[in-house]
Amino acid sequence: MPTKPATLLLLLSCAPPAPCQTEPRQLVPILEEQIQPPEVTSYQLRRYILDRIPRLPTPSSPGQWTAEAKRQRQRIVNDVIFHGWPQEWVAAPPRFEDLGPIPSGKGYRMRKLRYEIVPGFQSTAILYEPETITGKIPAILNVNGHVGAPGKAVEYKQKRCINQALRGIVSLNLEWLGCGELSQKGNEHSFGAHLDLVGANEVGLFYLAMRRGLDYLEAHPAVDRSRIGMTGLSGGGWQTIVLSALDERVSAAAPVAGYASYLSRLERGSDIGDIEQNATDMFATIDYAHLAAMRAPRPTLLIYNAEDSCCFRAPFVKRENFDAVLPFFRLYGREDGLGWHENTDPSDHNYQLDNRQQSYRFFGKHFGLSAAGEEIPVGAEVKSFDELTVGLPKDNLTILDLAKKLAQSAERPANPSRELLKETVRFRPLEVARAWITGNTKRKGLETLSYRLEFSNGLSAAGTWLKAIASSENAPATIVVADGGRKTSSAEVSARVNRGEQVLALDLLFVGEMVPGQRPGSTGFAHVLSALGDRALGLQAAHLLAAGRWMQKLSGTRGVRVEASGMRTQVIALTAAALEPGAFSEVLVRNGVPSLRHLLDAPVEPRAAPELFCLDLYKRFDIEALAKLAGRDK
Repeated sequence: MPTKPATLLLLLSCAPPAPCQTEPRQLVPILEEQIQPPEVTSYQLRRYILDRIPRLPTPSSPGQWTAEAKRQRQRIVNDVIFHGWPQEWVAAPPRFEDLGPIPSGKGYRMRKLRYEIVPGFQSTAILYEPETITGKIPAILNVNGHVGAPGKAVEYKQKRCINQALRGIVSLNLEWLGCGELSQKGNEHSFGAHLDLVGANEVGLFYLAMRRGLDYLEAHPAVDRSRIGMTGLSGGGWQTIVLSALDERVSAAAPVAGYASYLSRLERGSDIGDIEQNATDMFATIDYAHLAAMRAPRPTLLIYNAEDSCCFRAPFVKRENFDAVLPFFRLYGREDGLGWHENTDPSDHNYQLDNRQQSYRFFGKHFGLSAAGEEIPVGAEVKSFDELTVGLPKDNLTILDLAKKLAQSAERPANPSRELLKETVRFRPLEVARAWITGNTKRKGLETLSYRLEFSNGLSAAGTWLKAIASSENAPATIVVADGGRKTSSAEVSARVNRGEQVLALDLLFVGEMVPGQRPGSTGFAHVLSALGDRALGLQAAHLLAAGRWMQKLSGTRGVRVEASGMRTQVIALTAAALEPGAFSEVLVRNGVPSLRHLLDAPVEPRAAPELFCLDLYKRFDIEALAKLAGRDK
């Protein structure tokens, strides 16, 4: 490889091709020819991920597991969930406003609450209490799933909360981000990726939003702190297992159709879940099964639906979620502490009557109340959305607003180092293990070969090598990468071939032909990679560098150029050149962006550029810093 620094030339528009013998339209069929089917890319990613999923340990004593669970809780909460979040926000006491009563039915009372998640970002809740309270009584935190517009007003949740209050339980009904009163544009969960970008792990906001409710219940004067429960459906089930595993104040938990181990998720892309369910680095040392095991010996009821219309079907997840976790409860002599219920009526994605009655029996038993499971009919007392509206400030932040706010206050290093970049993108050098030839052409003065480049980590890239037959044997070499894939780069390829160069038109992972087929697609796979401690950007940069070394040997030249078109391949190319500044003789960028701030201001959706939403990337680096590192001597 050459050791001189790369020359960086940023071009914001595509220059017209030089007069040539090969026209761009002649190259389109060659560049469009499939090298690797998307299903193969999906299979490779699944195999790559499968090898990285942490497996459950086999502790020999309850003391051993208690110590390990404590260590994991501290790591996840301190190092992962609250990574990048201001400590004063994390440690702030709960700030709830009581906005008055709501007319309610006989035997219980309701109140409207508003509370602060972080400064400038508020949410709402409804409190249900027994009409008469004597002494200390249990409490349950009720959290939402992806119910959209109804939010906390969804009927099955209201019925559950009213029934809890009628059974002598303080019930808190939280709103959730992106739903109900928090359904404003900019609060879509996908914008959690923008929090990652600016250096605050997206899951921290979701965690604080639910933990504030637990803080409120613990401080409630009528609540018995030893009897606090938690339950919710879908995203609420996810919240339940996460908070109840990591916060030991939750004594009894009943997550409903809310999570599955990554072993199950890999089998069905529909089970991957939203970005917060694949929080960056959270599952580098644990899996969801570990979270369930951390509940031991505290009472836990796992409720799943036999023919779930969304995700996490009971027969698919029972082996990893229940069977594998039961031995941890057995360690403590509390095998009866882990329960399982498979719902068959109505069997779809639900927290309807059968599941609610199972929860009443569960909480009644473990809170020392009546274990009667029959629901008290309260359908006539269900309120409308407007009746349960609490109201939020007009200038209330959204997830996207919060990301912009954090970006403004971030203090980027004056001279970010190459080592910091390696840590940020989790870079590990790779090699081309084998270049599989899949096709060729040789006509009208042009010679081409199609390659599937298989890397030493088991993943691949797809490329087409092109060269004018009349050009010299060791003609200058260029790798062309484009956001739209190599099929969109015919003009750039044609111009270089006609100048006597040899070109590798390359599709990197998640780009062009290398977009995986089937669900979860590029965004879902990128989230899973991040959750397990990898970074898509680091993998792509490693692949590009390995392809550069391979291209240099193939071409016999002293140096290889890279030409990128679009902001995605711009950042990939600059990152690769910054990681190994002698790798490329030149890096050219067309149609790039001057700053990563563009991702916030446009705003760009994660599905449009999944690798760019890399934790801490914009907090530590920007385009100029990457270019400076790429042009600096080793």
